[in-house]
Amino acid sequence: MGFSIPHLLVVLAIVIVVFGTKRLRNLGADLGGAIKGFRSAMKEGEDDKKITDDEDQVIDGEVTVKKTDKV
Repeated sequence: MGFSIPHLLVVLAIVIVVFGTKRLRNLGADLGGAIKGFRSAMKEGEDDKKITDDEDQVIDGEVTVKKTDKV
């Protein structure tokens, strides 16, 4: 048993009557902003992980200064 197009239209009409179009528009904008924020936070987390992984690597041929005491 599934929902057909007429059933979905009746449910949509009831939702519009109960909440109104302005509140539904605000709800859609808020939901879109939340999803966008979540995606950007996930991308920042991946970038931070790449940075911390790169810090543990040793570069071959790295120059170090060795001081010797000349008396």
